[in-house]
Amino acid sequence: MIINLKSKDCDYILSHNYIGYLSYIYLNKPYVVPITYFFKDNSIICYSSTGHKINAMRKHPHVSLQVASIDSVSEWKSVLVHGVYNEIEGSEAKALLHEFSLGIKDIIMRIEQKDLDYISEFSAKIYKEDLPIVFKIEIEGITGKLRKNN
Repeated sequence: MIINLKSKDCDYILSHNYIGYLSYIYLNKPYVVPITYFFKDNSIICYSSTGHKINAMRKHPHVSLQVASIDSVSEWKSVLVHGVYNEIEGSEAKALLHEFSLGIKDIIMRIEQKDLDYISEFSAKIYKEDLPIVFKIEIEGITGKLRKNN
């Protein structure tokens, strides 16, 4: 049976995971890429280096993020977020990146029982020359589905 998740269940899934699939449009084609995220205050916090997805989201800011918890083909939960890309700069970006790092480390500690010291331990994005681009997905809507055996 497939049922719609309630808002609180969607929030729970988003707040207890840190890897999602970001969808965006580039040159009139859809793209989907895995991304590390942190859910807070009805927004998704992320960061990236300048490149394909950042250039695409700057031109077409409407994006989506899908997060799933899959136990089997017949037992899963999935949440889809629709929102708008919003680039953050300056001291606010630095503060959000710090909050992102602490939040992800807390989730990993709870779920995987791993104690991490540095952002490099859970993210492949290491910046030596350029600062990362910090952005939020300002959430416009969230839907969720659950499939379970009866």
